[in-house]
Parts: sequence; structure tokens; C-alpha cells
Amino acid sequence: MNSLERCMAALEGRPVDRTPVFPLLMFLAADRLGVSYREYATDGSVLAEAQLLALERFDVDAITACSDAFRLAADLGGDMEYPENGTPYLRAPLLAGEADLARLGRLDPTQSGSRMADRLRAVRELAKAAGDECLVLGWVDMPFAEACALCGVSQFMVLLYDDPRLAHRILAFIEGLVVEFAAAQLEAGARMIGAGDAAASLLSRAMYREFALPYEQRVFAAIRAKGGLGKLHICGKTTQMLGDMAASGADLVNVDHAVDFGRALEAYGKAGVCFKGNLDPVRDMLQATAAQCEARSIERIRAAHGLRYMLSPGCEIPAAVSDEVLLAFCRAPTKA
Repeated sequence: MNSLERCMAALEGRPVDRTPVFPLLMFLAADRLGVSYREYATDGSVLAEAQLLALERFDVDAITACSDAFRLAADLGGDMEYPENGTPYLRAPLLAGEADLARLGRLDPTQSGSRMADRLRAVRELAKAAGDECLVLGWVDMPFAEACALCGVSQFMVLLYDDPRLAHRILAFIEGLVVEFAAAQLEAGARMIGAGDAAASLLSRAMYREFALPYEQRVFAAIRAKGGLGKLHICGKTTQMLGDMAASGADLVNVDHAVDFGRALEAYGKAGVCFKGNLDPVRDMLQATAAQCEARSIERIRAAHGLRYMLSPGCEIPAAVSDEVLLAFCRAPTKA
């Protein structure tokens, strides 16, 4: 099996020759290419080159055109900051009320010079170079996460209580943008769209069901209607929401290290949904020896035996993780 075949078999519950290896590499990919994170996040060709180098060096089974959560914010006119060696961010909230929402228009993901078009360029180059050999992912952020980015996390959380009607109007507006951005990346050659919703981990289960899950479900339904696959990525303590996340419509769900892995095995095994995780990127990789990382990876693989599973940390692997440790992680499935 090549990497693409291996990932597709795992997603569909078919036999695999070994467990697929699917880490999220961003800062590490930029570091190994020898470029600043600013270059990585602002030049799709550099991002693609870094991902392809990581694919070659570490023999992972999936690569992702992801750098930060502020593509839509930038193209909507947000005042952006691009640190030389940090993640791009919005200097000030773009949305504070109905008047701000009314002045925001639709976006064209293909518009030259936009940050959305830059991600499309990365996806096209990744798909052209490796799309027949490994799983190539585009990336969007789900409406709830985007709303927190555009309004500010604290401000949007308050809005959920003070004016839920406006909160839903904002989420519905963003949903349309996210669906269009995902569709454009599928047309550019991505087979799967990764979808981040990290801020949703701050919600109670009831609030998640009202303000995040329905929008996730509609985004994933739209991705599926376009012939694509979807991956849900929510960092943080989401043990109480595992069943709801399984019902999101995602083909693959990421499990953070803060989540009880036994509960994840139960929830996703019962739902028949493919999942990946949940090594701690710090304890199990950055602070671990190669032998320790390998042992912990094998533990996860054996615990998930018989289920639809891919080996992964709970979130992004830090750039300071050594090649020796990362290679031990990537090779663990051959020893499980």
C-alpha cells in the first residue's frame, strides 16, 4: 500500500498493512526547510515545499496545507500582524456588532493576492507533487472558531448569552464563507479538508450542541456533497463531547492528549468513525527519548487494534522535537 491507499483503507474500515501516521506539522516543517514562520504562513509555495520535505524526510502518510486560523479574517479586511517566527494574528476584533456584520461582504477564494488564494496555491502544489501517493489536506476553521477569531474569544462568548440571535447570524454568515473556501480547496486537489474548531472546547456540551455542532455538520455535509472528506480538529478537553463530535459528519476526528483515550476508543469504536491521536506533543515527544516515544506510540496502536485509527499526537508537533524522536514515532507502526 502507498500512503494514500493506507489512509483511505483506515478511513473506510478496511484492512491496512500498518497503521497510518498522520501528524500535524507546521512550525516543524518550516524549521526543517530553514524558513521563518512568516514565510511559511504567507507564501503557499514555501508551505508546500516544507510539507513535501517533511513527507520525504519522515515518510508520513498525510500532509496538510495549514498555517494559522486567520485567512478569512485577513481577506475580510482585518488588521493583521505577521510575526517573523510566530503565528499570524488579528490585531483587533473585526466584528463588534450588527453594523460590522452588515458591511462585510462575500469573498472570492480565488482572488489574486488574497490569503485564501495563497492556501489554494499550496494545495495545488501539494496535490500535483504528492496527491496520488499520500493524503493531501486543505484547511478551514469552523464557523465557531472563525467567529471567535473575528470577534475575539471573550467577546463572542459573552454574545452567546447576551444576544444569541446575533451570534447565530454571525455563525451563519461565516458558514457560507467556510463552505466556499473548502469547496475551492477540493477543486484545487485536496482530498480531505481539515477543519479546526479549537475554541469549541471551551463550551459546555449544551452550548456546543447549539452554537458549534450544527455548523460543523453543515460544513461537513457540504464537503461531502463536493466529493471530499472532512477531518474535525478540536484541541482541549473534549471528553464530554466525544459522542457529539462523532456525529459531526467528519470522516476523521482528532483526539487531543487532554482527552481520556479509553473514552475515545469507546466512543469512536461504537460510532464506527476513524480517529487519530492522542500522544502528548510535549511529554511524549519533546521531553521523551526516541525509545519512549516509540513505546508510547505502540501503546496507542495496540489499544486501538481493530478500530479505524491513525497514529498522531493530540495537536501540532513542536519544532524543537528532534528528528530522532519524530522518526521513532513515524516508524512505530512497523513495530506494533
